[in-house]
Formats: sequence, C-alpha cells, structure tokens
Amino acid sequence: MRNMNRSSVGQLFRTAALLRFLFAISLASLLVLVGCTAHADPAAEAPPPANIVPGADPALFTVDHAEQFPLVTAVERPTTSELVVTGTVTPDVARNVPVVSLASGRVVAIHARLGDTVKKGQLLLTIRSDDVAGGFDAYRKAIADELLARKQLNRAVDLYAHGAIAQQDLEVAQDAADDAKVTLETATEHLRLLGNDPDKPMGIVDIVAPTSGVITDQQVTNAATVQAYSSPSPFTISDLSSVWIVCDVYENDLPTVRLGDTAEITLNAYPGRALKGRVSNIGAVLDPSIRTAKVRLELENPGMMRLGMFAKATFRGQTVEMHTVVPASALLRMHDRDFVFVPAPDKKFRRVEVVSGDVLTENTNLQEIKSGLKPGQQVVTNALVLDHVLAQ
Repeated sequence: MRNMNRSSVGQLFRTAALLRFLFAISLASLLVLVGCTAHADPAAEAPPPANIVPGADPALFTVDHAEQFPLVTAVERPTTSELVVTGTVTPDVARNVPVVSLASGRVVAIHARLGDTVKKGQLLLTIRSDDVAGGFDAYRKAIADELLARKQLNRAVDLYAHGAIAQQDLEVAQDAADDAKVTLETATEHLRLLGNDPDKPMGIVDIVAPTSGVITDQQVTNAATVQAYSSPSPFTISDLSSVWIVCDVYENDLPTVRLGDTAEITLNAYPGRALKGRVSNIGAVLDPSIRTAKVRLELENPGMMRLGMFAKATFRGQTVEMHTVVPASALLRMHDRDFVFVPAPDKKFRRVEVVSGDVLTENTNLQEIKSGLKPGQQVVTNALVLDHVLAQ
C-alpha cells in the first residue's frame, strides 16, 4: 500500500510538470503572435480610398437645340474714366437773405411760415413796437423846431435888410433853419422805415420780404419778442433758382476732379432725369475721420430740387479706358446681379456673372461691361429668351 501511494504521488508530480511546460509553450506562442500583429504594415489594415464623384456645375446648362440661340461677339470700345460720388442739395449761401426787423417789439401776427414761397414786398410779420412812439415824438419835436427856425430866419432877413443886425447873425439863423430842416427829414424817414405814415402813426410795424424765394428758416413764433437788428433773424429767405450739390470725394479720387469741370447729376427722387453742374469749389480741408473733401457743384434749379435731397454726381475723367460692349439684350438681371450666357462644348451654355456699365448714349441697344467678360468672347444675343427656355 505504501509503495502504491508513492507511485501515485510521483505520477501526480510528473503530470503537473507537463502541464506547466505546455502552459509556458502556449504563453510564448501568444506573445509572439501579439508582437507580429503590432509590427504589421498599417497600409494593409487601412480602408480603401473613397471614390469621389464630381457634382454638377450649377452654372452650366444643356440645351437640345443650341443653334436656335444666336451668338454675338463682344467688342472693345474706348471710353473715359468716371467717378461717381454722392451728395446733397444745399442752398447757395450767397442767395440767403435774412429778414431784419428795424424795430423791437412783440409779435402780434405771423403771415408766413417755414417752407412758404414768398414774393418781394409780401407781408411776413406784424409787431407792436414802442419804437414807433419814440419816432413819432422825435418827428413832432422836429416839426416844431423847424417851424421856429424858419420864423427866426425870416425875422433875421427882415432885420438885416433894415441894417438892424450884422450879416453874421443872418448866417447863424440860416444855419439853424437848415439844421432843423435836416432833423425833420430824418425823423420823417425814420417813421417811414418803420412802416408808418408820419401823419397817422399806429404803433404797428409791418415786416415785408426783402426778396422773392422760399422761407428756409424761421426763428419767431406768435407773441414772441423781436429785437431790432438782432441775430438770428426772424426769417431767412433763400433764392432756390440756383442751388449747390455738396459731395464727399475721397482723397485718392481728388486728382480726377478739377475746378470748372462739369458733372452729370441725378437725384434719387428723379433717377431718369440728368442735370449738369459745374465744380465751383474743392474743399481745402479733409474730414479726418473718413478722409474726404467737400466738392461743391453749382447748377440751375429746374424747379424740382428741394433742399436736403440726395443726389449722385458722375465726373468724367481725362484718361481713356477700354470697356467691353455687348447688346443690352445679352444681359440678364437676376437677384440684383447681371449675367450673360457664353457657349460651352457639347451644346451647353454657361451663365457668367458680369459687372455692367452704362448704356451707350449714341446707341441705346448696346451696353458696357466693366468686368467679367473680355472682348472677342461670344455671348447669347437674347439672354432672357434662353433663361425662359431653361426655366421650363
């Protein structure tokens, strides 16, 4: 029995040793496999490259019968450079006339308002003034003094004729009479300037328009007080038959503007009507914040221009530029942008964005292209027809 137990124990030790040996071999094999995997070629494990399919060109269109749309070749045309600036309508300060009151007093009636068109001599304002009472007092005293001086002169003449007084006394009386007469005339004229009849003083002063025009400023209201020769004046009348357009021109563009040059002016309110103005002044001081100078244009007012209106002035430069010209019908206006259609291979047309210019004055069927199209390129003559077909 004892021998038999020894045999069993030995067999167990041998079995355990074998199992440890097999485990060691398996672990080594696993480590080798992991090492090989870690050093494998990354390219072998990378995903296959993506197959990119180009999308359709939204500006390219296919037409079944391209020959139905005639083409025209863009040509080159010389033109002068131009500068477009904005400005506002302002009054000519030389035509602004202040309405001056010659008397101080209180306003009792206003006969015109801001913005009214008035004629020369038209009643604008009525005031009650103590100056009239003072003027009438001086007038009546001047009458009495003149009457007394005239009597003294007549007496002196009679006395001198009878040898009762010397010639010097006669001359003194003559001088006193002359002074009294001048004083009376001055007092009379003062009352008349205040708008009163010397024989019928009323204490009321009427202020009339010194010139014809439009009231562009009012500094008086009912029951207000007015001071003689004070500033600001009760009214300002502007003659708007000739006005100014004051524009802002950047300093880089100033070399293209000269005194005496003419400019084409269009008003935002009347875009279809072109006016002509002349450069009368170029500001000597630049605005330090936006780097612009004030350029003043003078022009006659056809009657539709109002102060404060926005305007656009176009200056024609002295240099010559080459612009592309195509038929006006070749341009398609869409989303505030201009396009033309140019032919492409395989019966296709490409829509190209361009920057359009002015319509030629000598031929309104032609229009300039500032950029986006070169001379010699072909375009579809009628872009609107082609766009209508493509929309279907």
